[in-house]
Amino acid sequence: MAKIPLRHFALFTLLICVLFIDFVNGGLPNDDDELVHSKRIEEQVKSFKNSSMAFREEKAKLQNEQAVTKQPEEIVSMVERSISNSTERRKLGYFSCVTGNPIDDCWRCDRNWQKNRKRLADCAIGFGRNAIGGRNGRFYVVTDPGDDDPVNPKPGTLRHAVIQEEPLWIVFKRDMVITLKEELIMNSFKTIDGRGVNVHIANGACITIQYITNVIIHGIHIHDCKPTGNAMVRSSPTHYGWRTMADGDGISIFGASHIWIDHNSLSNCADGLIDAVMASTAITISNNYFTHHNEVMLLGHSDSYTMDKIMQITIAYNHFGEGLIQRMPRCRHGYFHVVNNDYTHWEMYAIGGSADPTINSQGNRYLAPLNPFAKEVTKRVDTNEGEWKQWNWRSEGDLLLNGAFFTPSGAGAAASYARASSLAAKPSTLVGSLTSNAGVLSCRRGRPC
Repeated sequence: MAKIPLRHFALFTLLICVLFIDFVNGGLPNDDDELVHSKRIEEQVKSFKNSSMAFREEKAKLQNEQAVTKQPEEIVSMVERSISNSTERRKLGYFSCVTGNPIDDCWRCDRNWQKNRKRLADCAIGFGRNAIGGRNGRFYVVTDPGDDDPVNPKPGTLRHAVIQEEPLWIVFKRDMVITLKEELIMNSFKTIDGRGVNVHIANGACITIQYITNVIIHGIHIHDCKPTGNAMVRSSPTHYGWRTMADGDGISIFGASHIWIDHNSLSNCADGLIDAVMASTAITISNNYFTHHNEVMLLGHSDSYTMDKIMQITIAYNHFGEGLIQRMPRCRHGYFHVVNNDYTHWEMYAIGGSADPTINSQGNRYLAPLNPFAKEVTKRVDTNEGEWKQWNWRSEGDLLLNGAFFTPSGAGAAASYARASSLAAKPSTLVGSLTSNAGVLSCRRGRPC
């Protein structure tokens, strides 16, 4: 592990003291003051100038522990209220553009969305609802699709934008295909916003969100990602280091928190389309379109890595489409709210897990394949029934088509979900409209997206 300079050790010690004082004066932040807390974390993170991976890891551990919600069922109820409110407005005809999807209804009706891009940062729901990305920073316009030098990236490239220390809202001057030579290692407080242009990250390395916080990725095509590595890569203006081989994930979330992945189209990568591991938490994955891939989404590092018990992830309004095989998602240890998604294709199973994850499936549409041996939505991986019978896996209001069936377990239909069931997710019959615009949107200046 790299040595940490004395002056940065002092800063780190100061941060510990601040967090201890916070605890003495009232404990860790509750749900009512998380926005204030997020702002304070942003200021603390900006005060640290050493961005080596070792130092990032220590910061991330503190941030991730504070991001954990002590009552995840309350966040589930918040999601349900948001859906209910949006759908009721739709029924009453207040806004012709309202769909019942609370994320989209928050910003898509605005004809001036291009002038009000940062409005998006107020629209997340679920466990990643406090991810503000680069909301408090300036705009950075990517003008150059090149990635010739991962150690010394040119100004105007996406790599140059994402490694900066300050918050940035990153947009693109024109349509472009970005083929990355090495992993795109992001820094904290960044938004990648592809609205209004057609941006592909493809045919090379893809996105790594490692030991950082507050990232939004919206409106990007991510596909044909390949393993890369055994090379030097820059992670901040002041640090670059040796990277071993990467797996070839579309988006790799590693020891990170407050992440929102929304309205992207992902397909055909060497490993996962989205993986979240190593105690990552406070994540929302919403409105994405997944196609043509084997192992779609891994959430949890390994059965033995118990730090993933802090993992809390919302998976909402996504379309799991043609050519998918398994892991939509495959979960370990944490709490996973799977709500109002459209599953129109799988070849092995849709939702799997091991190591006692809590899975709360509400209002999804599951269309089973023709294969009579692949009708089950769920799969307990390498675990005997005597053990998994205790896991809390719940299905409420799911639409099960073509012989699909969900195998519940544990207290999934009873007491442990009492808070969550106070308001139901929207009926699965509405999933078609809730997910009809999943994936990258076609947004044009001067009209709603």
